[in-house]
Amino acid sequence: METKQIHISDYNYPLPDDRIAKYPLAQRDQSKLLVYHHGEVSQDRFCNLTKYLPQHALMVFNNTRVIQARMHFHKSTGALIEIFLLEPAVPADYEQMFQTQASCSWLCLVGNLKKWKSGPLSRTVIVKGQSVTVTACRQGEQGTSHLVEFRWTAGVPFADIIDVMGELPIPPYLNRATEESDKTTYQTVYSKIKGSVAAPTAGLHFTPEVLSAVDNHGIDREELTLHVGAGTFRPVKSTDIGGHTMHTEYVAVRRQTLQKLLDHHCQAIAVGTTSVRTLESLYYMGLKTLRNPDIDEASLHVSQWEPYEESGAEPVASADAIRALLEWMDHRQMTVLHSSTQIIIAPGYEYKIVKMLITNFHQPQSTLLLLVSAFVHGDWHRIYDYALDNGFRFLSYGDSSLLIP
Repeated sequence: METKQIHISDYNYPLPDDRIAKYPLAQRDQSKLLVYHHGEVSQDRFCNLTKYLPQHALMVFNNTRVIQARMHFHKSTGALIEIFLLEPAVPADYEQMFQTQASCSWLCLVGNLKKWKSGPLSRTVIVKGQSVTVTACRQGEQGTSHLVEFRWTAGVPFADIIDVMGELPIPPYLNRATEESDKTTYQTVYSKIKGSVAAPTAGLHFTPEVLSAVDNHGIDREELTLHVGAGTFRPVKSTDIGGHTMHTEYVAVRRQTLQKLLDHHCQAIAVGTTSVRTLESLYYMGLKTLRNPDIDEASLHVSQWEPYEESGAEPVASADAIRALLEWMDHRQMTVLHSSTQIIIAPGYEYKIVKMLITNFHQPQSTLLLLVSAFVHGDWHRIYDYALDNGFRFLSYGDSSLLIP
């Protein structure tokens, strides 16, 4: 069956509410670890992860950090308006956005929109001892999103404003309010670069002790950045996946990461599906630079169906694609590649770089479950049946798996 014709209903399974982990374990690395190794399924604790990993491999992490993306304002009538930050518009660069000190614009989702027909919203907060009044104005629509301009007084960076004013956006399927503990538990211990509205949850199991064990095992650790968008929770509403539009996510990859990939024969252990999406997208970005050395950075964007349109073309080795991308960066004296990806990975996709995957258990009928199915050559039912039969906890705060096809 052609990938676009896959019926999402074939990727359903029963997930009782009591199997969805509402809170994480007190000790992150004591979560269960399902090990799928060459078709055999077993279980262990996450703290023993390195028992199953080859020495001298390359493990790649997504170092994005979740921002306090939910902002609440009250109208003079008392109506509560929620503004959910999706992605920066002006300035569009994440780093510049969080440093800006007077005004900025974001693409947002707006809750209770019918009560905010026009006019500005304002709210006064205390930021590092200063009283700051923040004003929000709607500037128009872009698809299902709204362009909202924020202005504020006192010359403090926007990063400080959302840290005080915003609320961490935990996943909707937890069916509870954000708690103070989530500010710590819904971040990976290695998170650095602000920008996500959802955590790369496979990384939530890592502790400093597990990272030390990875290092002591001789595994090379490397980080990249993919800012996880709200689209990660968007359900597939079409009957077949050809009718589903994937969200775009922004990536930043250092030159040294590409060099490490080459040093490790373009084979990597990916921590989480966001690392997978980035690593696999790098291959197609490399193809573009191989075919057009004069291509600009924005045109490196990987569209949703691009990998499947390559199926009839002459195959290009992963190392050749990554080397071409590296040379393209060197020609421009770039140390960091900034681009975006809309890639959908589903059965029919051939993995180019990722050889092992650490990931949580995903929602029924989700694009992430399609990604896992593609990775284990359709054997996802056995993995999920085992997890359901053996008391594994599911979704963001749940247990994890190590998949070695």
